[in-house]
Amino acid sequence: MPFDTISVIGLGYIGLPTAAVFASRKKKVIGVDVNQHAVDTINRGEIHIVEPDLDMVVHAAVVEGYLRATLVPEPADAFLVAVPTPFLSNEEQGDHQPDLRYIESASKAIAPVLKKGDLVILESTSPVGATEQMAAWLSEARPDLSFPQTHGEDSDIRVAHCPERVLPGHVLRELVQNDRIIGGMTAKCSAAAVSLYKLFVEGDCVVTNARTAEMAKLTENSFRDVNIAFANELSMICDKLDINVWELIRLANRHPRVNILQPGPGVGGHCIAVDPWFIVSQAPEQARLIRTAREVNDSKPEWVINKVKLAVADFLQANPEKTARDVTIACLGLAFKADIDDLRESPALAITQQITATHPGPVLAVEPNIEQLPKKLEGTVQLSDLDNGLAEADVLVLLVDHREFKEVQSRASCSLHVIDTRGAWSN
Repeated sequence: MPFDTISVIGLGYIGLPTAAVFASRKKKVIGVDVNQHAVDTINRGEIHIVEPDLDMVVHAAVVEGYLRATLVPEPADAFLVAVPTPFLSNEEQGDHQPDLRYIESASKAIAPVLKKGDLVILESTSPVGATEQMAAWLSEARPDLSFPQTHGEDSDIRVAHCPERVLPGHVLRELVQNDRIIGGMTAKCSAAAVSLYKLFVEGDCVVTNARTAEMAKLTENSFRDVNIAFANELSMICDKLDINVWELIRLANRHPRVNILQPGPGVGGHCIAVDPWFIVSQAPEQARLIRTAREVNDSKPEWVINKVKLAVADFLQANPEKTARDVTIACLGLAFKADIDDLRESPALAITQQITATHPGPVLAVEPNIEQLPKKLEGTVQLSDLDNGLAEADVLVLLVDHREFKEVQSRASCSLHVIDTRGAWSN
């Protein structure tokens, strides 16, 4: 089926690259976002996030007239919903319950402009059943149209789920090259979605049903979370036993069937730190290993904070003329992984915030990929460049292995008061 106009709802770390790739295939793309700054930035041919090469693709797409951003949805032939799915607030959630209100809001926003023959795809990582819930919200808003849950293959609107599965920092390449899992609510829904993604996807488009597609994404990230939890738990055991965990893992990985991941200060990002809880929330009695892995990874930031406190104590013991107010701590990195600006669910950000809440002295944050601090750190932390952070700090806390930080190994590792959570200097 032809897709003359494609609409992408949500112009964040997934939505904007997806919109740009469609536009690069000479398709008219309408991007929709509630953020006026994002809309204005994109319409100038610029980007509001950090992702290699995305600026060039967006600029070309806007200049050539294939990409335009707006606050209000407009008619299109296909709608891709790529909005956040966070947790409910503490007062609402109970135990890490998913918040589908962004999906609900997006559904109600596009409903007025739907017409017979349109395709709606949920790309947001979601708990099992979210695609069916989206279809229900659309049906409620547009009783004049028929949907798959009531009319099956004969529905006016096609609905499917296709989770993103890309690596930040490599999004443009992986959008094109990676396989896609496509779960339609009917066979015709799946076929329509495949024909849309084949406009740019070079990998295979593997068809299943909507629920399995939703569970596939959660499973992929839960698998990674469990493996990271093993590495993080191993790092805490090695610390207790006075063993260099980085050397240990390097040696163990020489076994032909062992591939232990690298430990860190926790797990961040909107996917791995969140998705396993979606499984736990729907099958709490069965998801025992998945829950335990989440608890291990969620506990790692507190372990790092305790290491920082010990480092401060060691510094004061070596410098008895000083007090804790005289000790400057530099936190290197706020993003959830290396060489990006994404702070979502970042353990580095959480650790820095907790340090400021308990440490009476100056705290510096060195994050080369952002220009201003997030609101939760404003007024309590000074955003510093790397040279100043290295020069001023009495205690260095490496939280993210940005390339800039790895390049200063000799200067940083000579300090006696370093907490290297990424192993960038420990080898």
